[in-house]
Amino acid sequence: MSEAKAATATSVGDIRRSAAAFLFAGSRGPLVGLVLLCLVLSVSTDTFLTVRNLLNVMDQITVIGIMAIGMTLVILIGGIDLSVGSILAIAMMVMGYVGHPDYMNLSLPVGILAGLAVAALCGLGSGLMITAMGLPPFIATLAMMSVARGLANIITDGSQIVGFPDWFTSLSIVRHFGFVSLTVALMVLLTVATGIFLKYRATGRNLYAIGGSPEVARLSGIPVRRLTNWVYAVCGLLAGLAGVVLAARLDSVQPSSGLGYELDTIAAVVIGGASLSGGVGSIGGTAVGVLIIGVLRNGLNLLGVSPFIQQIIIGVVIALAVATDAWKRRAK
Repeated sequence: MSEAKAATATSVGDIRRSAAAFLFAGSRGPLVGLVLLCLVLSVSTDTFLTVRNLLNVMDQITVIGIMAIGMTLVILIGGIDLSVGSILAIAMMVMGYVGHPDYMNLSLPVGILAGLAVAALCGLGSGLMITAMGLPPFIATLAMMSVARGLANIITDGSQIVGFPDWFTSLSIVRHFGFVSLTVALMVLLTVATGIFLKYRATGRNLYAIGGSPEVARLSGIPVRRLTNWVYAVCGLLAGLAGVVLAARLDSVQPSSGLGYELDTIAAVVIGGASLSGGVGSIGGTAVGVLIIGVLRNGLNLLGVSPFIQQIIIGVVIALAVATDAWKRRAK
């Protein structure tokens, strides 16, 4: 019996190590960077390494964290999506217009579903422009970025919608068990579920094959076009979900929301070890990248660094991450 238990424990340990290795594949460097960043900020300011501040960091990264999950899938297949910030905005405006008492007043849950549906359709539209029309992902999503932002402004003629039910805003305010809000829990669950999908589902592994070589993947029987459409639709859906989370945090929706979010989202994925060429990356690495951006911004704010200087610092970090990816590919 003892030998059987030992064998079982060994196999369970191997499974855990294998899952961890996959979830955080290629992110050892970013993980070390995150630890060093936390150490430096802990020494630089007394308020960084406090429970309250760390919980605030988790709240602040929730929106980018959810969007980065979808962007990870897009970058894994060798694509890019510049429209996620605008899709976030249109999802928020549709949600508010459909569910707010001052407009259609069809109840907020219906508004949320409508916003998510529109977001998924926008993502699917980007995918179809790429697969059916043959547009490069950069151009297709750039076009969708403009269209979605314009539609978001048209819905209420550029006006914001303020005031939602208490149960909705409490999703991002109330900390259950004293430390976790439902929006943070949602981000964590989505991250874990996506990691499991990429590891244990054939479709998830197919995304890596598409990113490695779409033509080889097609010849191997992988439905490249269908999966590409699906990936962009999921990315749009998650951008819409991030918009719902942002609306809960702000208790309002406005068509200017999400400006620049696509850059932070792409940066988080790349900093986490994903390759813009496709086929390389992990959901755990993306989580580390999101944390690096969140911790860096939080720490710089605590140190009183100008927002303009922050933009420069984050830009340098992005450039170094992309350069590191290029060096790795040249070395291979």
